[in-house]
Amino acid sequence: MQPFRYHVFACDQRKPDGMPCCHGSNAAAVIDALRKEVASRGLVDQVQVTVAGSMGLCARGPNWVVYPEGIWYSGVTLADVPEIVSEHFQKGQPVARLMNTDVAQVKAEIADNRNRMQAALKARDAAGVLPDDFSELVRGFQSSRIVLSAIELDLFTAVATLGENATAPGVAEAVAGDAHGIEILLNALAALNLLSKQVGVFANTPMSERYLCAGAPDDARQALKHNLSLWTSWSTLTERVKTGRVAAYQEMNSRSDAWTVPFIAAMHRNAASRAPIVARAVGTQGVRRLLDVGGGSGAYSIAFARQSAELSADIFDLASVVPIARAHVAEAGLSDRIFACTGDLREDKFGTGYDLVLLSAICHMLGPSENQNLLLRAFNALAPGGRVAIQDHVMSDDGTAPRAGALFAINMLVGTPKGGTFSKSQYEEWLLTAGFTKVAHVALPGPNDLVIGYKA
Repeated sequence: MQPFRYHVFACDQRKPDGMPCCHGSNAAAVIDALRKEVASRGLVDQVQVTVAGSMGLCARGPNWVVYPEGIWYSGVTLADVPEIVSEHFQKGQPVARLMNTDVAQVKAEIADNRNRMQAALKARDAAGVLPDDFSELVRGFQSSRIVLSAIELDLFTAVATLGENATAPGVAEAVAGDAHGIEILLNALAALNLLSKQVGVFANTPMSERYLCAGAPDDARQALKHNLSLWTSWSTLTERVKTGRVAAYQEMNSRSDAWTVPFIAAMHRNAASRAPIVARAVGTQGVRRLLDVGGGSGAYSIAFARQSAELSADIFDLASVVPIARAHVAEAGLSDRIFACTGDLREDKFGTGYDLVLLSAICHMLGPSENQNLLLRAFNALAPGGRVAIQDHVMSDDGTAPRAGALFAINMLVGTPKGGTFSKSQYEEWLLTAGFTKVAHVALPGPNDLVIGYKA
């Protein structure tokens, strides 16, 4: 079977610093350029690109193997990509100057690299050296802190504004920082490929230019600042599991805008792409009135309203959140059908006569008894034949899978008194106890699923 005319296996193997590898030879950028070149020439149905592990010619990278001919290319640069696509993939003429044609030499080099790598791994294992992936896991906080500090200082905006004058002293002056510290931080950001550096001048990379600068089309700075709050709470994990108490816990309605605004921005950014998926999965047939409990920015109510012109929605949230929701609803041009009202989802009544109650990313904030009470009030708010849709992490019965949900349970452990992630069987028990007669589990792409309860 040959569904594609050409199949490119492109190595992007990452090895420890100081060891030759394709990733260290700019393979990721070359692969990205290949995909863009293939797309721009209308060849996506003829050329398949697959990222591969080590091919054994580590010192010659980046390395590609192109089938069906089995052509081995080495030392492919950004400048070579258009030529390979044009000559090889369009005209059927491989680029000879980049080909490895001495089969015996290639096999010998691969064998030599493999033997040296196996010997090095054996020596490391005998010495009790920690595996690289585990060491990287333990040190993961370092890269995170570098990026968060850069966002907090708005370094990427400063670099964009300064342009050719974006030297370390220039950036330090722009952000009122220490020149020595700023230079070290900028160098680290360059090492993480979020900045580039040429002759002492820094510039944003496509990633930081798109997401991390003021005025960028997909500016994510405000949403990412929520991670600054998470940094503080996650630092208390040891204390939390020892004492059973959340360190310096604040009720949501007493938190300042410094916490609330980034939090809602982060939730809105996540919901902007996910809300239409949820709206389609839940459906709007027979839904004229929607109650969006803890609706945050209003992204889900907006998605449901856009799906059905007959639907109106009430967003139920705290006083500090309601103005944010109203602003998003107004921007969407739906203020005549979506309304925001103030209340506490943990204790207030929701009214009556709703066809659908949505609980998106709500249940994980509460404990089991609180969720039981929440679902009872949701049941009472529904008209006969209505339903409640819960979008959240839905765990295995032993609580270990999916991985994203198990990690998110830690976030709730350090941030809430009783919150966590719950299993399908727990949701089903709560729903049936509240009076719902039927429960359905709907798998969704991404970390969250739907659990839907139906009222007779």
